[in-house]
Amino acid sequence: MKLGLIAGNGRFPFLLLDAARAQGFAVVVAAIREETDPEIDRRAASDERITVHWLSLGELSRLIETFHKEGVSKAVMAGQVKHKQIFSSIRPDWRLARLLLNLRTRSTDMLLGAVAKVLADEGIELIGSTAFLEPLLAQQGGLTESVAGGRAPDGDERKNIEYGLEVARALAGFDIGQTVVVAAQACVAVEAMEGTDATIERAGQLMRSLGADDASTLERRLTVVKVAKPNQDMRFDVPVIGIATVEAMIRAGASCLSVEAGRTLLFDRDSLLERAAQAGIAIVATPR
Repeated sequence: MKLGLIAGNGRFPFLLLDAARAQGFAVVVAAIREETDPEIDRRAASDERITVHWLSLGELSRLIETFHKEGVSKAVMAGQVKHKQIFSSIRPDWRLARLLLNLRTRSTDMLLGAVAKVLADEGIELIGSTAFLEPLLAQQGGLTESVAGGRAPDGDERKNIEYGLEVARALAGFDIGQTVVVAAQACVAVEAMEGTDATIERAGQLMRSLGADDASTLERRLTVVKVAKPNQDMRFDVPVIGIATVEAMIRAGASCLSVEAGRTLLFDRDSLLERAAQAGIAIVATPR
C-alpha cells in the first residue's frame, strides 16, 4: 500500500501524510524544492515508511520516474504551489515544456488537469486529497456560534455574504480566483494569483487608505467570501482556511468569513474558531 504525495507549501502535506500513515499507507513524498517545508525530511527520519525525494517544479519527467521506481500507482497533491511560479525562473523539462505549449490557457485547472492526465497516461492515478481529510471539511452552519464568545453574522454581514457569493462564484467560474472581499455590498478586492491571505491584506490596505477619521455613510467592515469552483476538482486546488487566514482578517479589519460547506478544508479547526471568536469574527459555512 504505497501512496505518492506531491507536496506543496504549508501544513496541508503534513496533515495528509499523517492521515495516510494512520490508514496504513507507506508514503513516497515528491517534495518541491521551491515550495515544500524542509521539515518533511525530519518527519521522514522518524518513520521508515516515509520516503522523501526532492525535485524542482520543472521536473515532471523525474516525478514520473521517481513514482515508477518506487512502485507508486496512486498519488495525491497536497499544499499550495503558487500559480505565479509558472512565470518564475524554473526550467521546465521537455515533458513539462511540451505540456505548457499545448495549453489553451494557463489557468490552475487547465495546468493541473493536464499534469493529472500525463500522470494517468503513465499509470499513476491522481486521487482527491479529501478522501483522507474528510473530517476537516466545513459543515454547513454558523461555525463560530458553537465557540464560547462566538457569534453569527449580523444583518449587514449577511447582505455582504449574499452579494459576495454572487461575485465569487462568477469569478471562480473563470478559474481566476475563489475569494472576494466585500464592504457595504461593494467589492473591495478579488483574488487572482496572489492567494486568499494576500487578497485580504490588500483589501485592508485599501480601506486604511481612506483614513480612519474620514466621514462616511457606508459600513466599512470587511466580509471575506471564499467558494469552490463550479466544477471543483477535489484532486487539486481545494479551498483551504487556516489560522493564517484569520490573522490576515484581523490585520485587515475584517469581521466575517463565509466558506462553502462540504468543499472547504479547515486546518486547526478548534484553534481557528477560538481565535476568530476572540477577535469578534463570525465564520459561517454556506451551502452551494
